[in-house]
Amino acid sequence: MALLFLTRAIRMFGYGLLSVVLVLYLTALGLSAAEVGLLLTLTLLGDAAVSLWLTTHADRIGRRRVLIAGAGLMLAAGLAFVATPVYVVLLVAATIGVISPSGNEVGPFLAIEQASLSQVVGSDRRTGILARYQLVGSFATAAGALAGGGLAQLAIGRGASAADAYRLVIVGYAVAGVALALLFSRASVRIEVPAGELTDAAIRTRLGLHRSQRVVLRLSALFALDAFAGGFVIAGFITLWFKDRFGMDPAALGGLIFGANILAGLSALVAGPLARRFGLVRTMVFSHLPSNVLLVLVPFMPTLALAATVLLIRFSISQMDVPTRQSYTIAVVAPDERSAAAGVTGIARSLGVAASPLIAAPLYLTAALAGAPFIIAGGLKILYDVLLYRAFRASPAPEEVRTKT
Repeated sequence: MALLFLTRAIRMFGYGLLSVVLVLYLTALGLSAAEVGLLLTLTLLGDAAVSLWLTTHADRIGRRRVLIAGAGLMLAAGLAFVATPVYVVLLVAATIGVISPSGNEVGPFLAIEQASLSQVVGSDRRTGILARYQLVGSFATAAGALAGGGLAQLAIGRGASAADAYRLVIVGYAVAGVALALLFSRASVRIEVPAGELTDAAIRTRLGLHRSQRVVLRLSALFALDAFAGGFVIAGFITLWFKDRFGMDPAALGGLIFGANILAGLSALVAGPLARRFGLVRTMVFSHLPSNVLLVLVPFMPTLALAATVLLIRFSISQMDVPTRQSYTIAVVAPDERSAAAGVTGIARSLGVAASPLIAAPLYLTAALAGAPFIIAGGLKILYDVLLYRAFRASPAPEEVRTKT
């Protein structure tokens, strides 16, 4: 279990590095808004396609093997972005490789690590473990964002061009891929599905699912809506908005994303106790709603201090739904569906968020419309909360039913 927490920390540190500089790097290369939007969309679509195959086959071909393959794709994408500014090459690397434009999880890692952790802990500990797993990831992302912004600012201060400074940060992302491959090669056999729990039905059916197909697909549709909304306010776009609106430098932007991720991680830690008292579905919804109202308010703030404060307050309550969402998905499926269920719902989120940059990038780069993505994102997320509660309020996790009886 400790190794999976360590791999989560290294990977999210790499994602944090990238979250501050990726959009800034692409604009520094001279790409247009349409080109940036297309590249980010293909990045997310490619991640989704690769992850769908890997996660839905991981329980049968081996979770450790799939994790190592994912680390290799992360390394390949990072090296390609460092090696050349040629747009076509970047498009290919973004589509085939694993790269995170949002600071959030991409690739097969999250689904398989969630399933692996659930394999070695009981249902009574699962939400708490996933909350700490989320906390580690948020803190690592925060540290990566702070380091990425600081490194870029230092390089610029020493005379490097903006593009070269941002490229230096992306090297760190590639190095993280090497570290992950080495660590995953040492993972215990305990993370694999026991042979006795791997059913013939799971092998025969599509997407690695059998009895849980319907509920997983319903969850996937809702999670895709939430992710589509979130794609309007990925970290790269937030840093771009604060830079254009208030003139923040890379180090300050890194500090802002650092603070946001620290608060997000702490909010996730509260999820376990709340879920034990109120249930997973209620905790997901009623912690998420007020954070989305705050998101809508960000672009209406007239000063940097107020805008940053509202954003940080939003992040302080925004991530309680993440471990509860993950735990609920794992709880309502069979053991040999866990990687697949987490993978399919994760892919749905990737597909949802992939569509947003094409719409959001031109809005952010149009002064009169730059605040619109915050409003769109908050409104759609509120709709998601309402639909999720209506669909699943009467369907608690199995352990919650056992506790009541």
